[in-house]
Amino acid sequence: MLNQSRLRTLLAVGHDIFAIILAWSLAYLLRFNLELPPDYFLELLATLPWVAPLQWFIFWQSGLYKGIWRYASLNDLRRIVLAVLFAAAMIPFVLWMLRTDLVVPRTVLVLNPLLLMLMMGGSRLIYRMWKESGLYGSFKLSAEPVLVLGAGDAAVSLSKELAKNPAWQLVGFLDDSDNRQNCILNGTKVLGRLDELPHWVQHFGIKRVIIAMPTQTHLQRKRAIQLCHEAEVQPMTVPSFDDLMSGKVAVSQLRAIELDDLLGRDPVSLDTAGLHSLLTDHVVLVTGAGGSIGSEMCRQVARFNPAKLVLFEQSEFALYTLEQELQQTFPLLNFICLVGDIRDSARVSEVLEQQQPRVLFHAAAYKHVPMMEQNNAWQAIRNNVLGTWTIARAAQLHGIEKFVMISTDKAVNPTNVMGASKRLAELVCQSLQFPSGNVRAGGTRFVMVRFGNVLGSTGSVIPKFRAQIAQGGPITVTHPDITRYFMSIPEAAQLVLQAGLMGQGGEIFVLDMGEPVKIVDLAKDLIRLSGLSEEDIKIEFSGLRPGEKLYEELLADNEHTLPTPHPKLRIAQAQQADAAWLMRLLDWTEATSKPDAQVRADLRGWVPEYRPAENSASTS
Repeated sequence: MLNQSRLRTLLAVGHDIFAIILAWSLAYLLRFNLELPPDYFLELLATLPWVAPLQWFIFWQSGLYKGIWRYASLNDLRRIVLAVLFAAAMIPFVLWMLRTDLVVPRTVLVLNPLLLMLMMGGSRLIYRMWKESGLYGSFKLSAEPVLVLGAGDAAVSLSKELAKNPAWQLVGFLDDSDNRQNCILNGTKVLGRLDELPHWVQHFGIKRVIIAMPTQTHLQRKRAIQLCHEAEVQPMTVPSFDDLMSGKVAVSQLRAIELDDLLGRDPVSLDTAGLHSLLTDHVVLVTGAGGSIGSEMCRQVARFNPAKLVLFEQSEFALYTLEQELQQTFPLLNFICLVGDIRDSARVSEVLEQQQPRVLFHAAAYKHVPMMEQNNAWQAIRNNVLGTWTIARAAQLHGIEKFVMISTDKAVNPTNVMGASKRLAELVCQSLQFPSGNVRAGGTRFVMVRFGNVLGSTGSVIPKFRAQIAQGGPITVTHPDITRYFMSIPEAAQLVLQAGLMGQGGEIFVLDMGEPVKIVDLAKDLIRLSGLSEEDIKIEFSGLRPGEKLYEELLADNEHTLPTPHPKLRIAQAQQADAAWLMRLLDWTEATSKPDAQVRADLRGWVPEYRPAENSASTS
């Protein structure tokens, strides 16, 4: 029994042989105005046994039967044209070489290839239109009408995919470009501008709109999303530009609008060549590899094909989860999973001596502000300060080229123990870089990177809000005026890589976090994206938590920034510390335990800008 592929080939061959015979016959009939003389009819019959096999053989050798008619394209049409023209040139040559004494009218030799191209190309085009519902697309009575916002390359590609899908009926595009107004794209008209969305939604009874603007800025995409909400239609979107370019997804893989789209930012521009020189074919170590930032750092580093990626993590489960992901996502990646505590100097030295990394990204830290504020203040100091010293000093002793520490905006004018501990960690790295206070030490270059909250990180408000919505509410927000800076985890990790590349030692890089976002507005956006309203999910205010402040800052009162070649990175001119200060700090951290109140009192001396919040002191 013939399989489907062989059957398709036989049908295509049969069609083309019939087209060859028909085109040759019609060429004779047209030459004589449909009144073919008997002599020329006999000549037609005599030439067909030579012409038909010759043309078919050329078509076969040209690869015309390797394609599938449903996906016929301009490339297929070009092959048909070339094959037909070549066959037309060969016909008189072969007849002359075989000395058949058959004289074919020159008009027939001209008409035949034109007719043959029309038949062969037209049949394939009609078949593709039929398979893609092009002939009856306007009669998809059961299909859901949909508008596409944007009229660029992504929108045109999407329209071709929608034409194949019987569930969707594309009724038009909306785009703000003057050059595209009233244009016809793939058979569908650009109806107007984005602001006209409510009119066309009502006109066609639209319930869903697809945003196909992957190359536009996040502000333009955010405006499109807002217009959809105002028109009370469900917005969907095509994948991001980066995902489309990487080939990981197709433009037809639509998805619902996520919070990242509302708070999204323009793509990060990376010095790819520089990062390849820093990471490719070198050993890279990430501490806290199982955390939100640490795991994303591993994913970003893996893209640059390091010789080995060393995952250092205290949590066995987090390390196992990341291991399973990397094995599936990066099957060729050479990586090793090591369990350990950054405060364990023996384990840290053992790992660095055995693995010999060139670059170390230090993401291990206790980060949860309220938890570190109550009953765990000294553990925050021990982990974030002493742990940083332990691994930073070991990196220096083992000759690691770059040590990149991930800090936080909460280290700026800190009001909580976690933020103060991260500021001390910055000072620890700077004191190792500048032991005498103003002379740069050789060897390891220490680079610090500060940024704010990341979307969806462990312990952030977004997973909490989603869980509260799933339970039917209410959503709890600490204060109606509380604001935070947000960026996506991949963007933060990419900028950390870029800062690590640019850093020469001792700098504190500050990421451009954009505009601060009100947490209550974030909660409202999540409710709306869940298809609910504020009547369905209530918002309640619970009061500021221990150590929490209303507004985050990226610079301390006495700090200034310097620009860098990268638009999203600046360098903070912060107060530094020297080796003598570091020795006094290490003496202080030797205590096995300190009460929370004592920790806060001592921190005032170590971090002058530290001002504990009133709700922190009241909890002691």
